[in-house]
Amino acid sequence: MNFKAILFDLDGTLLPLDQEKFTEFYFKELIKVLTPFGFDPKVLINTIWSGTKAMVLNDGKKLNREIFWEQFVKLCPCEIEKVKPVCDRFYTNEFHNVKGCTAQNPFARDAVRLAHEKAEKVVLATNPLFPKEGQHTRIGWVGLTPQDFTMITSYDSDSFCKPNPDYYLSICERIDVSPSECLMIGNDENEDMYAAGLTGMSCFLVTDHLILCREHPFSGKRGSFTDMITFLDEL
Repeated sequence: MNFKAILFDLDGTLLPLDQEKFTEFYFKELIKVLTPFGFDPKVLINTIWSGTKAMVLNDGKKLNREIFWEQFVKLCPCEIEKVKPVCDRFYTNEFHNVKGCTAQNPFARDAVRLAHEKAEKVVLATNPLFPKEGQHTRIGWVGLTPQDFTMITSYDSDSFCKPNPDYYLSICERIDVSPSECLMIGNDENEDMYAAGLTGMSCFLVTDHLILCREHPFSGKRGSFTDMITFLDEL
């Protein structure tokens, strides 16, 4: 089958990681740069989780970035004009310390290069919960750059999140393709396979760092990351 667009998830797909360990390291580093503002670490973590939940529930009326910071200020009153620039710089500086809890993927560049050979557009369809700088930093950990993708979703540019199917429909609208012309590659049965599949996208489940979903088990094409590369090569 010919596809006009191929979409890749990042965490657990292009970038090998244990989600719980990644979250633990991420909060540890972020707390270091924000506690000088007087935030209680526990309150800060709860606030970030609350802001994340608010983004996941975003109905599309505002950017995820706006939703997050509105929730943040509500629970942690602060001078946003001072705190936000510190957070923005974090993703190009201290965030690199989190790389230690991820693994190398020597085949990530091959997969993206091959996707460009098979489709007109290649999208990094990573959940837009981070600013664009955070997305760019993480793809750099597997040797990729922003120029390797037609689009990279982030909280600066998106108004929906996984597992909302509107997240995928929004991507299609912006790159001017129909869902039936897309292939979504990810490791999460619910957020990647089920949600994208609801829109009519074809899907491939990468099983190296598989996230199962009892409510929405996936029965389509699946395999290891190298199996996925073989699948792309045979398209």
